[in-house]
Amino acid sequence: MDLKVILISLLLGVFCYCNPQKEGNECISANAKHCGECIQAGAKCGWCEQENFLKQGEALSTRCDEVESLKDRGCNDSQIQNPTGKKWIITNKRVTNRKKVTGVETNKPKPEEITQIQPQKLRLNLRSGQPQSFDLKFKRAEDYPIDLYYLMDLSYSMKDDLENVKNLGTSLMLEMKKITSDFHIGFGSFVEKTVMPYISTTPSKLLNPCTGDQNCTSPFSYKNVLSLTSDGNMFNSLVGKQQISGNLDSPEGGFDAIMQVAVCGEIGWRNVTRLLVFSTDAGFHFAGDGKLGGIVLPNDGKCHLEDNVYTMSHYYDYPSIAHLVQKLSDNNIQTIFAVTEEFQPVYQELKNLIPKSAVGTLSANSSNVINLIIDAYNSLSSEVILDNSKLPEGVEIEYKSQCKNGVVNDKDDGRKCFLSYSITQVNFNITVTSKGCPNEGKSETIKIKPLGFTEEVEIILNFICDCQCQNNDVVKKSEKCSLNGTFECGACRCFEGRVGRNCECSSNDMATDDMDQTCRKDNSTDICSNNGECVCGTCECKKRPNPEERYSGQFCECDNFNCDRSENKLCGGNGRCVCRECICDPMWSGRACDCSLDNSTCLATNKQICNGRGRCECGVCKCTDPKFQGPTCETCPTCPGVCAEHKLCVQCRAFGTGEKMKTCKEECSYFNLITVKDRNKLPQPNDYPYPVMHCKERDANDCWFYYTYAVNDTEREVHVVDKLGKERAGLTGNRVWKVSVTEKANYRGHGGWLTKIELLFTHI
Repeated sequence: MDLKVILISLLLGVFCYCNPQKEGNECISANAKHCGECIQAGAKCGWCEQENFLKQGEALSTRCDEVESLKDRGCNDSQIQNPTGKKWIITNKRVTNRKKVTGVETNKPKPEEITQIQPQKLRLNLRSGQPQSFDLKFKRAEDYPIDLYYLMDLSYSMKDDLENVKNLGTSLMLEMKKITSDFHIGFGSFVEKTVMPYISTTPSKLLNPCTGDQNCTSPFSYKNVLSLTSDGNMFNSLVGKQQISGNLDSPEGGFDAIMQVAVCGEIGWRNVTRLLVFSTDAGFHFAGDGKLGGIVLPNDGKCHLEDNVYTMSHYYDYPSIAHLVQKLSDNNIQTIFAVTEEFQPVYQELKNLIPKSAVGTLSANSSNVINLIIDAYNSLSSEVILDNSKLPEGVEIEYKSQCKNGVVNDKDDGRKCFLSYSITQVNFNITVTSKGCPNEGKSETIKIKPLGFTEEVEIILNFICDCQCQNNDVVKKSEKCSLNGTFECGACRCFEGRVGRNCECSSNDMATDDMDQTCRKDNSTDICSNNGECVCGTCECKKRPNPEERYSGQFCECDNFNCDRSENKLCGGNGRCVCRECICDPMWSGRACDCSLDNSTCLATNKQICNGRGRCECGVCKCTDPKFQGPTCETCPTCPGVCAEHKLCVQCRAFGTGEKMKTCKEECSYFNLITVKDRNKLPQPNDYPYPVMHCKERDANDCWFYYTYAVNDTEREVHVVDKLGKERAGLTGNRVWKVSVTEKANYRGHGGWLTKIELLFTHI
């Protein structure tokens, strides 16, 4: 990369670092003209209704800011409009602790008396951007009533299956009694739309669509053979009378039948667990396929049964998958697809699109249908999935679930939990958040329910769109507003066509030379210092890209961002910038508020300021005694006793010997150690601007070692002579020497007569 480009990039990086843009102040960015607009901008936004709050040049919208910022700018806490959301639980009936009872049960509760979800109704007051949460409990009641409707394909290929289903009623009754003491069963059948090309419309084929000597019943779209009943024998009797029919194409018209089963009251559904078993050995037609028979009207999702027969199959198209999903969910029906192995992949994909559904593999003659139903029911009843009705625009909902083993799920997984025989209760936390003021502030109602269950939670949503001050103490045509506006929340809300802080001007008369003249400082040519616009003869300062930076003043000549900095912080981070000058916080001074007035950092261990040997300036000691150094003027490198104080640590670190040899690392790491080869390499007093102490110490073996001790600012430095051989009284080596006196003489010194002795050292 070119060096010039690198330098420019670095300069830009420094510039950006010195001028950080504070993001996220949605309150100022909203440019709110009244309190209601302000509080809808975000959960942190407040409106200052204090009349004298605005400084010269500040626009009306600056009354809207983050609450803490309003306080810092001088707005009294009691004058800040900052409404908060709230929740009320209206109906909170406890979940039912219902157990399955063997034998005859007395005082058996009705299905509508059983509660599996809590609470049942609540009201939320929502402030924009401020979440409201509540806990929801689901507890599965044992021995809960079950309705099961068996919907069977009676096209010719299902002939063997029909024989096995004829005895399904009583057999399934016996098995389901193990799960619930209150079980209803029903039966319906389907073939196909009764128009070409789905069936043959020749008269003979309409009577008997089967070939050869097979006696089949006339084709039909859907029949409700038996509405839901607790009589298993009736099921066997009516199903036993059913006959196979036939059609031309491979896909069947099962979706028509499912729609009618879901929406028709004639089926006899109760407000209990509802199961629909869909049994077939073929695929399905869906929306759009009706065009083959000239049918173009979309399915209307309504019941069209006459004498228990669907009569509009030739008129309405097949329903779409999405339409079926909606109707099955609206009617709390859980679907079990009992299909042959060949069509397993097709119905597995369909299952993924239909919540609370299951797929089971049907044997060639439906002999395993009972086990399939039991397994599918157990699978469906072990999963709880929460779903909500359509949300108003701007409203969001989040789910968290606390399932078995204390595992917490969120996002899409937060909607669901799995139950077991030992765990029949799960807990959800639901959070509702609104943005702005949906539907012009009108109340909305949403519902949350576990899929496949009739119970639901009703939530009434009220939206906080206005401030309390917009309802109290409002003066229309106020004199404060030149009779041209409404005075509310501490400010004028001008009528249309009026402008100015007091609505004193007409918007048609704004741009005049006389008005502009009053917006020029000292007869300057610049209007509002080029930092604003002249509105009704008064400067209204423009906004900065960073919403925390503001212009102010009569002529917008002031700002809160062009003050001295320290350590890249405006006013050192210890004050605020007012009209380009730092106003320091208590205990701080200086142009950039970088001088601390707190003397606690200058206290020495003897509790004296700078050890009595210096003065405290901006929280830092300036030592006046040249011998003393350190942050509190307590270090004296040249004072007596310094050499002995550090002797053992120097010895253990330089030579690995001495009393502190074992604790050297813990006790002696407080200085930097620098080794030199001989004494003339040690620092000399004139080499450094700080005092250096020369030390000569002797170890336990009478070996001398030499070092210097100094304090460089706040760091301690030790230079030590490190020789391989250690000197003993000036001699080296490990030899033994004989000492003898060779000459003895007296001479006169300054203090009197002295004796001079010369020694002769001889190696033995």
